[in-house]
Amino acid sequence: MADEPQTTSAADPSGSSGEPPRRSPWGRYLDFPLIWKLAVALVLGVVAGLAVGEPITVIEPLGDIFLRLLSMLVMPLILLTLVSGVASVSPTTLGRIGGKAFIYYLVTTAFAMTAGIGLALLISPGAGLTLDGTEEVEEQSAPALSQVLTDIVPENIFSALADGRVLAVMFFALVAGVALAFLQDSEEERLSSLAADLRRFVDGGVELVFLIIRGVLQYSPIGVFALIAVVVGETGADALLPLAKLTGVVYGGIAVQIVVYTVILLLFRAPIGRFFRAAKEPMLTGFVTRSSSGTLPVTSQAAEKLGVGKGVYSFTLPLGATINMDGTAIYVGAATVFVADVTGAQLTLAQLATVAAVGVLASVGTAGVPGAGLIMLTMAVTSAGLPMGPVALVAGIDAILDMGRTVCNVTGDLTGTRVIAKSEKGMLAEDAGRARPDSAVEREEAPGRPRIR
Repeated sequence: MADEPQTTSAADPSGSSGEPPRRSPWGRYLDFPLIWKLAVALVLGVVAGLAVGEPITVIEPLGDIFLRLLSMLVMPLILLTLVSGVASVSPTTLGRIGGKAFIYYLVTTAFAMTAGIGLALLISPGAGLTLDGTEEVEEQSAPALSQVLTDIVPENIFSALADGRVLAVMFFALVAGVALAFLQDSEEERLSSLAADLRRFVDGGVELVFLIIRGVLQYSPIGVFALIAVVVGETGADALLPLAKLTGVVYGGIAVQIVVYTVILLLFRAPIGRFFRAAKEPMLTGFVTRSSSGTLPVTSQAAEKLGVGKGVYSFTLPLGATINMDGTAIYVGAATVFVADVTGAQLTLAQLATVAAVGVLASVGTAGVPGAGLIMLTMAVTSAGLPMGPVALVAGIDAILDMGRTVCNVTGDLTGTRVIAKSEKGMLAEDAGRARPDSAVEREEAPGRPRIR
């Protein structure tokens, strides 16, 4: 390998021996950050729509393909990630700390979903904007709430998958994940061996779906450009004000949620200034990367600065990156109301309850990676019986909204970790009366096996 630059230099008449090999255009495209690709696509789509007008609809199939790709991934993503996520927590470990973490994350996510829906209903961000082909939504009758609850339990999981019944698939995945977790801990070798094989199959399926999602996200700038250009070309500048209102609703909901975190910290007598001084780095990292999972190393460092024991944060932070999607819940709730406003539909109490349930349950199975919120929005819109067309508007500004909701998610993870550590004896440095919660003895323990006391 050391001789390669000389060989290249001899063959290169320009004599640029010290320059790295040039990447292909496709390689340079992949290296370019997705957030900037989406931002460029959004701006170019607006400009093209305003400049060309209605004839820009000729590129509408490019946007339709993007929406179909998202819809294609909904059911496999729910089934595989939820089974894998639930099965990864062994029944013996899911004890006191795990129970507290689950309760905290689900309660705050439910509150966030309610806040997003409530603010959106109050402001009606999509009011005044109408898209063609959505008038028939007003004539659809929503099922009764009792029917929605009954339909959560599927008669046939395969028909539920084929029909796209989100809650029914989620219910089956939760049951299957818990059953797989118990099989993994079985004392009978045959059962535990079968469970291990099944777990590898499920994990392989998860990786396959995530790989496809990464490919779809590389196509997303093209889809976003086409979607925004067509919408702006058909509606003119009328679409820009509703999008700005939706952005304001989402960021307003995130601000309310952070205030809620502050109140929770005060209730557990946590020093607010110290908390946010430690949290500013993971919050900024989450804003830039748009990934709760990618921010985990920085969030773990922040937890150590707060004096949280390793036995708590090594469990609660990864769990929170998977199931704590408060910012995404705000976004899903507000964006679903936005879609209803655009279509002219009046969401019933049963539909709102369904959207809230989908948002909370989907947060358990949606990974903390860029673009996951758009998948969750697709689930919520589908479960509410609304058309997918207006999702094009939201997809165009998804990157802007994703940055804010990731900040909310990361802050919620760290808040829950700090609160749970306070409630556990010896898991917080200031309560344990020692310099660090993870003592020298604990540091010598086998990696990956934190002591939970």
